[in-house]
Amino acid sequence: MGRKDKEFQKKDFRLTSRLISFKPAFHGIVTLVRYEHNARIHLAVLIPVIIAGIFLRISTTDWLAILFVSGLVLASECFNTAIEYLSDLITDEQNENIRRAKDVAAAGVLIASAVSVITGFIIFIPEILKHLK
Repeated sequence: MGRKDKEFQKKDFRLTSRLISFKPAFHGIVTLVRYEHNARIHLAVLIPVIIAGIFLRISTTDWLAILFVSGLVLASECFNTAIEYLSDLITDEQNENIRRAKDVAAAGVLIASAVSVITGFIIFIPEILKHLK
């Protein structure tokens, strides 16, 4: 058994240590909301979506779809931001590979956002039309 295996076995599972392990993740959420303008835009758009879902009484399945695409957008924004922070740490100079990495990460957010908007249209347009009749 290797040294790392022995160290892993010595650690006891404690609920407090598991809860403490979430601290960096919560700090990351605070950092994202505090410093990233686009994340605040995503959250600002999510608020009326939630209000509309409550008002229109969308189904549980529709709520799951909203929850999934919203999580996808926010997680994509997290990954994009992490790539930007790391890239900026590596160099301030122009670098074609870093530019491509940042562009691809931004494309991921754009794709997730587009899917989110399409999902919203599929869910909300029929509900709005029902209420207008």
